[in-house]
Amino acid sequence: MIKPIIKLFDRQVLFWESPKTIQRISSFLVIAFIVCGVCSSLVYYEILSVGQFNNLFEHPFFAIEVAFTILLILELLSLIFVLPKSVARSLGKQFELLSLIFLRDAFKEFSHLDNFLLWGDTKTTIQSMLIHSFGALAIFAIMGSTQRLNSKIRLSETYVNQTQFVRIKKLLALFLLISFFLIGFRDVIVFLHTGRYLHSFETFYTVLIFTDIIIVLVALRYTINYYRVFRYTAFVLATILIRISLTIEPYYNVALGILASLFVLILAMAYNYTQRWLTKRELTT
Repeated sequence: MIKPIIKLFDRQVLFWESPKTIQRISSFLVIAFIVCGVCSSLVYYEILSVGQFNNLFEHPFFAIEVAFTILLILELLSLIFVLPKSVARSLGKQFELLSLIFLRDAFKEFSHLDNFLLWGDTKTTIQSMLIHSFGALAIFAIMGSTQRLNSKIRLSETYVNQTQFVRIKKLLALFLLISFFLIGFRDVIVFLHTGRYLHSFETFYTVLIFTDIIIVLVALRYTINYYRVFRYTAFVLATILIRISLTIEPYYNVALGILASLFVLILAMAYNYTQRWLTKRELTT
């Protein structure tokens, strides 16, 4: 029963990561940006009315927010497909998404900026843009260093049943994929009824937390090494911190996101040092 499900997931990965699909996604982003930009201009100058959605399109730079939101949704898909390959790469992808969310928030503030002349009217917006953009830049720099450290880590222990472990992660990734579409469907229904898009990234991260916990518990079947168990468990804690940063008030969310990325960087440094020390001890004994 498991093999057909695994094949279904593998087909989805091949479809979404194929060059043709990537080209179509790029074309879709360009078309969506142009269409939303034209609609925003027409609504802004009161040439066109879109009913209850007028409040969204009345800002001339709303198309930027739309394009980045679609890009984030597509990045969520790539996060799901990375999960079976490596837990560390999956966590890195989560922080990449967090930095893109902060960048989107900066562009979102810019899209609502109508007057560039009066500092008193734009001060709060510009401050928010700067904080979110520099927060995204800090996470980008920190995760670059973290990925470089993770690439040096060589696990000396090979799992007894690596193939089965990957299959279990693929099953969990397929569950995440189904959850992704269900959450997206709910957001679309709410948007059509209320004219307000929820951006339910925090809901998806909640599901991701439970998925990561299951991966940690399943990994115990293949290794009881303290350092690896601690590393996996710390990954789950980092995901929880990302989830919290998506819901708390502005500025604190950026600070927590940066602290979470620093936590993962220090973890990578400590784990890398420990692995080198253990390797040297094994060679000398």
